[in-house]
Amino acid sequence: MDARAAARHIEQELLILVRHREQTALRGTRGGNLLDRSAYVLLGRLEAQGPMSIPDLVEAFGLAPSTFTRQTSALLRKGLVERMLDPEGGVARKYRVTEEGSKRLAEQREHIVSGVADVVADWSPERLRRFIEDLQQFNTDIERLTGQPWPRP
Repeated sequence: MDARAAARHIEQELLILVRHREQTALRGTRGGNLLDRSAYVLLGRLEAQGPMSIPDLVEAFGLAPSTFTRQTSALLRKGLVERMLDPEGGVARKYRVTEEGSKRLAEQREHIVSGVADVVADWSPERLRRFIEDLQQFNTDIERLTGQPWPRP
């Protein structure tokens, strides 16, 4: 199989994977506590990297500043992020996750992790290790090509 044919299969499986993840997240929410996908990703990035300004977010994600202005405004209104002065003395305000934002992110993440754990419960340690390595390699190759790495512990 050539790379293009493999890419078609990978695209199909990624589409299905994203759909399953979204369905799982919807089933686990209580009383409107669901973070939409963009809020989940943005809070996850702020949690992983720490406070970021709009220009930092633009550089990290490669999206327009207006996108992050809308997203951070929505998160501010919900009390999930707060604005702060740049601790390094820069002029741009930075956004950081609030206690409520951390709580909501952790709840949703735990629900997703539990769902994934159910799926892989019968996998051997070797299969789990290979899958994690392959998935991480896939993501780091994307990050290398886009120049937008995701911070990892």
